[in-house]
Amino acid sequence: MRSFRWTLNMNTPERVGFVNITSKVEAVLRQSGIRDGLCLVNAMHITASVFVNDDEPGLHRDFAAWLERLAPVDARPASYQHNATGEDNGDAHLKRQVMGREVVVAVTDGELDFGPWEQIFYGEFDGQRTKRVLVKIIGE
Repeated sequence: MRSFRWTLNMNTPERVGFVNITSKVEAVLRQSGIRDGLCLVNAMHITASVFVNDDEPGLHRDFAAWLERLAPVDARPASYQHNATGEDNGDAHLKRQVMGREVVVAVTDGELDFGPWEQIFYGEFDGQRTKRVLVKIIGE
């Protein structure tokens, strides 16, 4: 068994955004030379997410609106206890928790083994600075 590790740098211009990173992960998979195994894609920051879903703009707007209803942006310490530490991103931590930290996708014949319409997304909830996404592929 072999393994291959790569990091992607992400920096969204907005505080909240969703970026389709499927083609970047596919490029890393090709570079790895691994034909069969597993591909882990992990947001390496506590206010960002990686998830699998459909690449449909209306759905992405729905995600953003739904998450904002669940955990509205509000920097006041009275809104989130986390903000009392001097931070202003308590909502972003909660949004990440809902959307998830990572995905694992099977690799079959050198390709990501997706179901219909599935794509990999980076979700940002406290953007405008560089963060990393880990791509770790294991297999043969």
